[in-house]
Amino acid sequence: MTVNRLALAIFGAAIALGTTPLAAQEFTARIGHLESDQQPRHAGLVMVADLVKERTGGAVEFELFPAGQLGQAREMNEGVQLGLIEGTVSPAAFLAGFNPAVSILDVPFLYPSDREKAAALRGGAFGDAVLASFEPLGFHAVALWPNGRKAMTSNNEIANVEDFAGQRFRVMDSAVLIEQFNAVGASAIALPFGELYTALQTGVVDGQENALDTIATMKYQEVQQHLLISEHGANEDVILFNPAWWNSLPAEYQTIIVDAFAEVRPQVEQIKEAAQATALETIKQSGIDIVELDDAQRAAFREVMYGPARDAYLAGAGDAGKTIVDVYEAQYAEIVGQ
Repeated sequence: MTVNRLALAIFGAAIALGTTPLAAQEFTARIGHLESDQQPRHAGLVMVADLVKERTGGAVEFELFPAGQLGQAREMNEGVQLGLIEGTVSPAAFLAGFNPAVSILDVPFLYPSDREKAAALRGGAFGDAVLASFEPLGFHAVALWPNGRKAMTSNNEIANVEDFAGQRFRVMDSAVLIEQFNAVGASAIALPFGELYTALQTGVVDGQENALDTIATMKYQEVQQHLLISEHGANEDVILFNPAWWNSLPAEYQTIIVDAFAEVRPQVEQIKEAAQATALETIKQSGIDIVELDDAQRAAFREVMYGPARDAYLAGAGDAGKTIVDVYEAQYAEIVGQ
């Protein structure tokens, strides 16, 4: 989508919603994202929009455009950089081309299983360092939101680290994810998402990684025999605003917005967790073999996977990546005690 087409999409979506791009509010932010209006990301944005409108006395209003109404992820991210739209909520996996430092979120077992400890990392010095890495690149990032954790499936057993040797797993095109599987003796093959079901069915790959709700929606359990609830990978959303728009806001409004995103974040996670639980019940109906890692087993996987994946990240993320890793490892040791 060209810049002109994105501008037309913005105008068309605004008309469809019964609004115009220039609203009567003192500050209006058009915020686009990819999920439908029935999914957790949008539900959270609605809550944030209501809080911001209330706490600014109506001076700041968010106009929300779900389901890719303003384009695909890259187009919306570029739109924020150029000021064509004011904000977007983008999966971190779609932002590495803009900011290689954000690929830290691809590193396996980045977060502990304990949700409160994970939230402390996300909302503390580590999360702040990830957000700060966007500033030189034409974005103002205000929050990380959890969007589920990954599980793994395969047509072969995957209950232990040793089981992975010789297997082939589909991944997104990420050096970090490729090294994640290399570390356990498996091969990682980058394939388009749309080809994955057939690749599993025909044996082009043995397995894959995705959140449980994605697995259930795409019906991978129909063509897989084993599910490992590993929670090894974090799916994270990054909330991005155009810096010029952000800097036009009074400081008190900026604080209100940041606080609203932080306040709603636990509710978004709860909605996502509920969706994951529902998905697991659907998956169980297929009769697939299911193993869930306990903390000791997670530690065994982390010991093998984390270091090589971190090093692959550092090789591509430069000085910004080293700063983030240093902050992360110090805070992780403080919170988790390792």
